Amino acid sequence: MQCACCDIYIYIYIYIYIYTVFTAMFWSSSALQASTSPDAPGGASSSGAADLAFPWSHVRLPNYIVPLHYHLWLHPNLTALSVTGTVRIQIQVKNNTNWVVLHSKALQIATATLRDHNMAHLSDQVLPVLHHPAHEQVAVFSPRVLSSGHTYFLQVEFGAELAEGFYGFYKSSYKTGAGETRVLASTHFEPTSARKAFPCFDEPSFKANYTVSIRRSPEHIALSNMPIEKTVRLKEDLMEDHFATSVKMSTYLVAFVICDFRAVSATTSSGVQVSIYAAPEKLAQTHYALEVAVKTLDFYEKYFNINYPLPKQDLIAIPDFESGAMENWGLTTYRETSLLYDPLTSSAHDKLWVTMVIAHELAHQWFGNLVTMVWWNDIWLNEGFARYMEYIAVEATYPELRVEEYLLNTCFAAVGRDSLNSSRPISSAAENPTQIREMFDTVSYDKGACVLHMLRHFLTDEVFQSGIVRYLRKFSYGNAHNQDLWDSLANTCSEEDFTSGKFCYSDRQASKNAYLFAGEHLNLTAMMNTWTLQKGVPLVTVAREGSRLLLRQERFLKAVLPSDPVWATLQRGYLWHIPLTFKTSTSSTVHRHLMVTQTDSVRVADEVTWVKMNTDMAGYYLVHYEGGGWDQLTRLLRDNHTALSYQDRTHLIHNAFQLIVTGKLSIGRALDLIGYLPSETHTVPLLQGLGFLDAYYRMLEKRTDHDVTRKLRTYILHFFRGVIDRQTWEDQGSTSERHLRSEVLSLACDLGHAPCLRQASQRFADWLHSKGTLSLPTDLTETIYSVGAQDEQGWEFLLHTYTASQSETHKHKILSAMGSSRDTNKLNRLLEMALKGEAIRNQDFSTLVYLVARNPHGQRLAWDFVKKNWGLLVEKFQLGSFCIRTFIVGTTGQFSSPEDLSDMRSFFKSIEQQASQLRATQVALDNVQKNVLWMETNLGPLRDWLNRNIH
Repeated sequence: MQCACCDIYIYIYIYIYIYTVFTAMFWSSSALQASTSPDAPGGASSSGAADLAFPWSHVRLPNYIVPLHYHLWLHPNLTALSVTGTVRIQIQVKNNTNWVVLHSKALQIATATLRDHNMAHLSDQVLPVLHHPAHEQVAVFSPRVLSSGHTYFLQVEFGAELAEGFYGFYKSSYKTGAGETRVLASTHFEPTSARKAFPCFDEPSFKANYTVSIRRSPEHIALSNMPIEKTVRLKEDLMEDHFATSVKMSTYLVAFVICDFRAVSATTSSGVQVSIYAAPEKLAQTHYALEVAVKTLDFYEKYFNINYPLPKQDLIAIPDFESGAMENWGLTTYRETSLLYDPLTSSAHDKLWVTMVIAHELAHQWFGNLVTMVWWNDIWLNEGFARYMEYIAVEATYPELRVEEYLLNTCFAAVGRDSLNSSRPISSAAENPTQIREMFDTVSYDKGACVLHMLRHFLTDEVFQSGIVRYLRKFSYGNAHNQDLWDSLANTCSEEDFTSGKFCYSDRQASKNAYLFAGEHLNLTAMMNTWTLQKGVPLVTVAREGSRLLLRQERFLKAVLPSDPVWATLQRGYLWHIPLTFKTSTSSTVHRHLMVTQTDSVRVADEVTWVKMNTDMAGYYLVHYEGGGWDQLTRLLRDNHTALSYQDRTHLIHNAFQLIVTGKLSIGRALDLIGYLPSETHTVPLLQGLGFLDAYYRMLEKRTDHDVTRKLRTYILHFFRGVIDRQTWEDQGSTSERHLRSEVLSLACDLGHAPCLRQASQRFADWLHSKGTLSLPTDLTETIYSVGAQDEQGWEFLLHTYTASQSETHKHKILSAMGSSRDTNKLNRLLEMALKGEAIRNQDFSTLVYLVARNPHGQRLAWDFVKKNWGLLVEKFQLGSFCIRTFIVGTTGQFSSPEDLSDMRSFFKSIEQQASQLRATQVALDNVQKNVLWMETNLGPLRDWLNRNIH
């Protein structure tokens, strides 16, 4: 049978083939005069080449020239905030051409020269340099043909301003305790900003070696990916550092920093020197990071069975940094809150965060740096792996942190995004810089990690580990696709590997590779393509019929009901290969079954009274139990909840509340399910149940239905009274216990629990009386500050403390507290301070707007602020960046009325040119549509349930 659209695909294929052949012929031309491409873009400018048209019309570079080695000389002037530089790139030519096309953005190019392999000039004339700003490209014209198979040297002299913002080679600064401002310069190139620092082939597959030299003043130090080989004094006030040549790597991993920082250092068991750099007055906050980095590098070298390939690993805390951290090879850069740990002000959660971020970035030294995705559509191969390796590494090196308890929330976050129609496949098309920046999202990080977690449990730890080691070894210093990972995990190698005696299949057998799984064979590629090449998350519905479980899979959608006419269309074509696992009442054995069809069935014993699917939530899918399934599990939790693992209990709670918005489960049955929680002793299911009630309360308190809001508040405080009363106000207990204490008391005070408010108020008053010198319990500092911030004197003193604090972690707690004020004048004051750059750094701008938006007195304020200042926000932050997404999704996340939805649509239409480039706008709309649907279907039933259950 031939599908109806196959003929269309054939025509498209023929067109692409002809176009490709034509393009190759064009670029092979040895004509000395440049040809004008028929689709050359308009608006391209030229320098010294008025009669030449820009020779390339695509966003991605041609592949007929490959860089081999960059020699980069830079002289950043931290007084003038400018940079002069020279780059000499050794290039290899694959097709005869007169043109070298590469990337450049916001650089003033002075001259460009071309030399042959003997360093002889190809021309006595100044070479024309054409600019294409829209594609961030320049083209250098050579009067002599660059011949296929030969190497040449392209040298470019350029200048630039140190960038404002967080990308490229940019300016940062900090204040000393004495109030003096110190300036530094740092880089952040991922994904497409190396071109802002020097002309380069700024795509991940163009890997090359780098030899960097940097000029600086004597009072500064210079850092780059590699160690310094020598330092030359050029003048009394000018030094030049020459760094060792790097390994082969992508442009986005190049890094350099010029600063006056200090460091602490140690050495790993294999001899790698690890150093933590920070501003001099923050050096005492670096010691924990040093311990973590050394232990983590040691762990990864053993786990991957591949030595870290560089002689040193620097970690540096940059005062101005938009994301959490960046994995530049040998010089990882961090936001201060992600690297610095102050025992006096950092909480248990802060400690966990620092540990996990370091583990994430160091995992990248293998996943991303050693082996890089071919293109940004597969960025999950970097980020999904690094996110998952955080958990594996920290669980092994710091078991007391119980990091595995947080993996469930990572997967729940992925499900939240993936259950909206605006989600995307893990592997998605992304061409221009805005699209590429948006690929760094929940899908790449969290869903990628959770799919890997499912795969690891499916294949077993040993097979998974040996497979990724094989992947890393085979593609070291190169680039890889999704398929390369599946082949490595399926033990597929080349013919050469097969004949060398390794346990591999031949290439001819690759498509037939299979693991024996519960007596069934499977094609690993076919299975994993269903998880990476289509969006969404499956819902498996289970119905009991005698000794059989009848199974049905469908796409899980939260913003569309099955009664909606569009629902069937959104379901069409979706099918996953799901590695099902389940336990029953009669056995602790984990049963396994691979579901590869829309409907299926498995056999269970007749005497089974309950079934729990997706054991320990190792699989990335939701489960709905038809018939009496939910009632059986509700009784089990009430009568003997420890019959299920804490992961299974948490998974049941999560699934039940997810199903409410779809109409498959009533809110009353979900609330009945968590009725056992007063008997729960494990942190994770407790916080899961509490989290849903808190989320409902947050959404309701921003509406005018005060009666149901008041009743829900009363119910939460009564229902969790035992948990609240058990909490102490000291930093003690395990990480899990401290996390629970922080969350529970924060909510209790926020809900107006009188004993909580009295305790927090007294502690804040004592702290205020001591003029901020009194030590507060670090896990509860933010809660205490939030209570104190409701008072005029307290808020003003917090602002004073914020501006003077030398701990960014402490400052975040203060900012969160000030953002909780019920005084809209104070909230407006904070927003204006951020807009003007007064006291509140740009890196914290989007965080502040989010904090104000989650405040019931500030939600509308924050959204109006974003609308009013949208133009300024886009100027400050790149379209598609983390900050822009937070402004859009974070401020609207708890909107829940049709009027809110209409307002959002109107605003997005008014900025249509920018909104059309952003996936985040549709995510925001879908999220609010989900909230509107929840309100329409559940507000009444929730009110009725509360009336029945509040005594």
